[in-house]
Amino acid sequence: MKDYYELLQLTKKLLSYADTLLMKYLEVRETGKSGDFFGEVKPFADEVKEVNDAWKKEAYEWIKDVRPKNIYNQQIDSAYEHIETISVQAFFPNTSRSRFNDVIASAKFILTTIIHGIEGESLK
Repeated sequence: MKDYYELLQLTKKLLSYADTLLMKYLEVRETGKSGDFFGEVKPFADEVKEVNDAWKKEAYEWIKDVRPKNIYNQQIDSAYEHIETISVQAFFPNTSRSRFNDVIASAKFILTTIIHGIEGESLK
């Protein structure tokens, strides 16, 4: 059985980014100040995209190899897109609060499910 350490680390990193983005979003909502696009938003979004791209590739491999009962490629695509979206939208106070919360909750659910799936497999 293949070791999915890399996917586990990438998934945990994306979960950490999601928490950071939530805090950033709450901060910009409170202050009403948007992040500086070239100084703050783009560098952070680029960093997230690099991890997100690697994660998506690893997650597809994991699904192909392990065939988990509760995670599918469509969910990986959805989480990938959600993370891409919030990595930019978190910096702008006019982003819809309910939409942002829904998107981040969905992404975090999938990421957490993958972590549990990998850690559960390693216990077998």
